[in-house]
Amino acid sequence: MRTKTSALTMLLLLLAPGCRHAQPPGAAPILEAVGARAPQAPDPLAPITPAVSPADRIVNRAKQEVRSGVTYDASYRAMKYPGGDVPSDRGACTDVLIRALRAAGYDLQKLIHEDARRDPARYPGLERPGGDGNIDHRRARNHLAFFERYGRKLPAETTGAAAASWQPGDLVYWKLDNNLDHCGVLSNVRNAQDLPLVIHNIGIARQEDCLTAWPIVAHYRYPPGASGNR
Repeated sequence: MRTKTSALTMLLLLLAPGCRHAQPPGAAPILEAVGARAPQAPDPLAPITPAVSPADRIVNRAKQEVRSGVTYDASYRAMKYPGGDVPSDRGACTDVLIRALRAAGYDLQKLIHEDARRDPARYPGLERPGGDGNIDHRRARNHLAFFERYGRKLPAETTGAAAASWQPGDLVYWKLDNNLDHCGVLSNVRNAQDLPLVIHNIGIARQEDCLTAWPIVAHYRYPPGASGNR
């Protein structure tokens, strides 16, 4: 009877509220906190806040293309002028830049079209003599002609002293393996080599570590008077 009583007493003690069970040597400690979570990494697509410079607004609008899952579509579309755009769920690589620069107050549709009408010989990508406000600004060759004249041209190299010139909101133009032109906006997120990721659309808008993925044709900053320390 005494043995049964002792066993019952021990069982009641083990089940009592707040009882702490002894752990055998070397056993992992029992976690007491319920619902504890590991710290989460910062969202690489989070907007820059506060967005105080044109570069901040350029980066934030470019990131919006990625968050919206914009699919690639470079087809010709009639649109209003100025301030025209293709449907928001689609666009070409150039549309990433067009939308991003508009967020900073610069309408490439109007800027490129008007400059091309003044000096069409400078623009190799015009669809017709005199230009076309629906499409001229969506051609990378015309971007290069415009920024070569009105942007700030920066080093195309990514090593040595030139590496520091790559800043958020800058514009990069590549030549793809198939010899097509491509372009993107530099992000404020950087890789392990301290080079920025790039926001671009080559099938679907994305932010990637791809600055050196293809031969770099040109690196511009617009507006040209913006500080390099952005």
